[in-house]
Amino acid sequence: MGFDAQFLGVVAAMPRVGEADAATSVELDYLHFTVLLDCARRLARVTGVNVDGARLVEVERGDRWQLDDRIPADWQAGPEVYAANDLDRGHLVRRRDPVWGSPEVAARANADTFRYPNAAPQASGFNQSKELWLGLEDHVLEHARAHELKLSVFTAPVLAAGDPSYRGIRVPLRFWKVAAWSTGTGRTGDELAAVGFVVDQAPLVDTAEVREPEPGEAPPLGPFRTFQVPIADIAALTGLVMRDLVAADRMPPAIAGVGWRRIEQPGDIML
Repeated sequence: MGFDAQFLGVVAAMPRVGEADAATSVELDYLHFTVLLDCARRLARVTGVNVDGARLVEVERGDRWQLDDRIPADWQAGPEVYAANDLDRGHLVRRRDPVWGSPEVAARANADTFRYPNAAPQASGFNQSKELWLGLEDHVLEHARAHELKLSVFTAPVLAAGDPSYRGIRVPLRFWKVAAWSTGTGRTGDELAAVGFVVDQAPLVDTAEVREPEPGEAPPLGPFRTFQVPIADIAALTGLVMRDLVAADRMPPAIAGVGWRRIEQPGDIML
């Protein structure tokens, strides 16, 4: 159960909250992944999943979202947040990432991803578009599958103070992801490598009000922005401590010093 910091053969620890946020955080272990939930915001501060590319299996998706009964319901952004609007329950730990191992284990991991602490409100165009969040996740997962790699992937919304209020929560406008792996090329053994991304859904969210769509109406899609960013910038944005990941960042310092790098296709990602 839970995220394994030693999964890659080198240490890749979960980012952690600072002392000021520890009192409102609870750690929830699931099969092959962990969610660190902010009980005040009712959304995850960070999630971490171990992906075994050589042992991934396909199982029936299902779509039965449930509250986690280990914690109070009012700590979780539950079904009332997503009813009759354009918001999707966006998986943070992607459904397919922890689905590996024996058929029984894979099926349980698949079901575990459908817990509300592992969801965050995402505009439907943002969550479903191959060019946006899902496209980035596909690229990471297929890279692991094709090369039979082990990955550790960390994902969460940026819980900013200025996020717009809606139905008792504040809807995050940015999401971040860090993928980490072992290079196997270090002089003294394997070394940790990592890349970081920020995806912006602000143009897709009506920040004044999340409007209920008319029957059959497609949500309007605006521009979107996906960036490869220095992992140090993700740490600064989120207030999370992730020193090992910052040190392992594969983004060249010369590029990182210029600013965030716009990603428009998988070939733009610097590994």
